[in-house]
Amino acid sequence: MLMATFISHSPAETEALGEFLGRKASRGMVFALSGDLGAGKTQFVRGLARGLGVTGRVHSPTFTLVNEYGGGRLPLFHLDLYRLETAEQLWSAGIEEYLTPDGVSVIEWSERLETATSTWQTIKRRVRVKLEIVSETGRIIIYDDFSA
Repeated sequence: MLMATFISHSPAETEALGEFLGRKASRGMVFALSGDLGAGKTQFVRGLARGLGVTGRVHSPTFTLVNEYGGGRLPLFHLDLYRLETAEQLWSAGIEEYLTPDGVSVIEWSERLETATSTWQTIKRRVRVKLEIVSETGRIIIYDDFSA
């Protein structure tokens, strides 16, 4: 799979990339997001949701672990693993069902899953997205270009 780089100058541009990829996303895809706090992961998910046709308010599921959004062309499952660190915590939280979703899953802090289990490597429809902070509003976003 090819890697692509996108330079975002604002939260709106980060959302626009998410929307572009959301329009191209298909059932069973798992978006693996990584990046520091404040890098724009949730902004990206807002755009992805819009690209899937989801009209509800999208917010980070930091305290609930997962938010599910319907109403679009595919269901969206938005996970935040920030508070989970061990494989036992991940599996007891029910993460497995979201790794082969009947819709699209987006996993913030996906590196926690990658380091806790080898199951991560078996996901066939995985799209990695790394957001790097370069200025107050600037981001470099490197992602698997499945749309190429």
